[in-house]
Order: sequence, then structure tokens, then C-alpha cells
Amino acid sequence: MKACLDWFRRERAWINEQHVRLCRIPAATFFEQKRGEWMAEQFRALGWDAKIDRGGNTIAMPKGCGDGPRVALTAHLDTVFAPRNSDEIKVMPDGRILGPGVSDNGAGLAALLAIAAAWTAEPPLEAPRAWPMLVANVGEEGEGNLNGMRFFCRHASAAKLKALLVLDGPDPEHITSRALASRRFEIIITGPGGHSWRDFGIANPVHAIARAIALFTDKAVEETFGDPRTTFNFGILEGGSSINSIPSEARTKIDLRSEDGLRIERLVAQLTASVERAVELENALSNGGRASVKMREIGSRPSGALPNDAPILEYIRGVDAHLGIRSYLDCSSTDANIPLSMGLPALSIGAGGLGGGAHTHDEWYSPEGREVGLQRILLLLCMLLSAE
Repeated sequence: MKACLDWFRRERAWINEQHVRLCRIPAATFFEQKRGEWMAEQFRALGWDAKIDRGGNTIAMPKGCGDGPRVALTAHLDTVFAPRNSDEIKVMPDGRILGPGVSDNGAGLAALLAIAAAWTAEPPLEAPRAWPMLVANVGEEGEGNLNGMRFFCRHASAAKLKALLVLDGPDPEHITSRALASRRFEIIITGPGGHSWRDFGIANPVHAIARAIALFTDKAVEETFGDPRTTFNFGILEGGSSINSIPSEARTKIDLRSEDGLRIERLVAQLTASVERAVELENALSNGGRASVKMREIGSRPSGALPNDAPILEYIRGVDAHLGIRSYLDCSSTDANIPLSMGLPALSIGAGGLGGGAHTHDEWYSPEGREVGLQRILLLLCMLLSAE
């Protein structure tokens, strides 16, 4: 075990190199295939059996491990923004890596490769009760809707899972043991369209959707006060083609989140009522064609939580005390939402190092202290593999 833990310190340069290489492969949500194939090639080169499942996830297992129980160590492949070219991923003189996706989730994917390499070079366990399964999954960000993790957890092999450990970003302080529920909707309002002067007075989809947003926000803000924490965000608003044309379509997308599932349901009801009322008001003012609306759900992340006395929490508390890591439990929306909602023991933690600017083109990652994060992952993984 000591030799395996020391491997992360000895091979810092190799880990950093793999980190840069994988981040230079674009992997926007729904377009993760090339990065997934590259990860599979690296796992095979490190002596692991690797495949890509029907959901698009890259899965690696130690050779000859048999059909026993598994503990999954996962990190999502996709990024909010993809590098436009390989030069956008830069290594600075101080060792920081710059570019979209280098922290979220380049850090997690580099950790998967580091664990695979260390396990091959210095096997830490002689006869574990379970075997590690490394998963680079698709569809975590945005409208991916956790589809990669949904497929993995519902697959036949998931019945063998003892636990899941999700690596997301670098921060070791946050231990996500509670899944933050969310629901996402797209609202599309259509109308006849026309000339801004000649056809003035007909139903205008942009006016209707603006009214819907105003009606909803005026009421929904009451749900965001106090605990449990609740948020809403209209992140996209589109419509129209020119300043002197009445648009024939307008659309918006909204993200609703809450630590309380009942509050989300109330927000959904308010959203539906606000949209319907806005269209009614727009049509009442119209002297011609009418507006109509379509509202569809484009994402739903379930809630779930570990009990405070869950063994996996006892293990990570012990590991953090040993390594001197000050950590705390939190509630967040990650790939761990799916196994937690299914009653499977699962945590989401950072992979080590430092990072910032996630979900922007100015994202950065520093490998300073990364080896402690990797040691933490290995120790926790081995405790889960050895547990009865």
C-alpha cells in the first residue's frame, strides 16, 4: 500500500502530461466519443481490460478479476465548453493548466488514469473482497441529464455494485453526500409573425415570453427565502430575426433546484400557471393571429441522501483525519444523484489540486497538492473494496 501511495508523488510529471493530453480532446456534452475512445486506449496500455458500453461510457477493470462485486470509481467525460483547438489548453510557467474543462472534469479523468497506473505498478491489495471498476461516463453536464450514469446504474452489471465514488473537479473539502434535486424546462411560444409596422397588434411571442418570465419570478422569489435552499434561473432566452419583424417564435430554458423536492413541485406548478397566463394575456391584447405555447421537460435530476451513519462516510472521515484534510458534507447536483436516488452508497469528492473558473473559457487547474487527493481516493477505494 505504501508503495502504491508513493507512486503518485514519484509520477507527478506523467500524471500532469496525461491531464493535458486528455483535455486537448474536445468532449462537449453529446460529443464525448473521441475522448472516451482515448481513455479506453490508455486503460488498455496500463494493463486493464476496457470497453465502451452502449450508453457511451468507458469502463475499465483489472485483468482476470472475475465476476465478483464491484466498487465503481467514476468521472464524467463531458465539458460545458470544448477547446476550439489544442493550443487553447496551455501549461503556464508556474505549472497551472489553462483552458475549458481542465478542472471540471479534467482533474477527475486524470485521477482515473493515475489510479489505473498506480494499481498496475504497485497493486495495493492482495485479495480484495470486491474489484475496482473505473468509469469515464458521458452526459453529466447541461442537458446531458446524467444519462451516462443512469445507463450505467441501470445496466445488468450494476447489481454487483457495492458502492460508487464520483470524482468531480479538484476540491477535496466538499463531500457530496446529499443529492440536489433539479428540473429543467424549455418553453416555446409561437405566433404568426409579421412586420413591426403593418402587422402591429398581433400576438408577439417575445412579449409573451417576457411576460411569463416576469409573472414567474415575481411569485417564485418567495420560495427562495430561507431553508431549504431553492434557486431558479432562466439561462437561455432566444427569439426573433430582425428589429423590424414581429417574431414567429421565442423560447427560453429554465433551471429549478432545491434541497426540498416539494418546493420544486411548487415551482413547476407556478411556472406552468405563469406561462399559461402570459399567453392568455398576449392573446387578449391581440387584434389578429394568436400565440400558442409548448412546454417540455428537458432534464430531471433526482434527490437522495446517505444516512449519517453510512459506512462510506465513516471511511472517508477516517481517511481525511489520517491525511489531515478538513472536509465537510454538502448537498450538490452531481453524477452521485443517480446512485443515491437508487439507495446505493455513493459520494462525490474532488480529485485533488486546485482549480477555478469552472464552466468558462478561463478555467484553470493547478496540480499543487494533487498527490494528497489521489492518496485519499486510493485509501477510500481500498477500504470499500475490503469491506464485508
